[in-house]
Amino acid sequence: MTRPAPRSATALYAIAATCAAIGALLWVRSQASSSRSYGSFLAADSYTPSAWRVWSPAVPEDRLGLYLLAAGLVLTVAARLVSVWRD
Repeated sequence: MTRPAPRSATALYAIAATCAAIGALLWVRSQASSSRSYGSFLAADSYTPSAWRVWSPAVPEDRLGLYLLAAGLVLTVAARLVSVWRD
């Protein structure tokens, strides 16, 4: 019988999934706004690019999205290591 994952691993998985989801949405949003042919399929993206910034101007949204995707991947690996280490 398999033991359930520890709470710390579950929390890390949840944080990793959240980071990855937000990162993917930011990356898709930046890609959609850079090409006008796909920019109209999201009703929420009907704003001008300078109207709302997620991050500082020094880090573009596509790069922030990739950073969050990478953080989600690292946290997933860490959660897996925690769950294996606890067994």
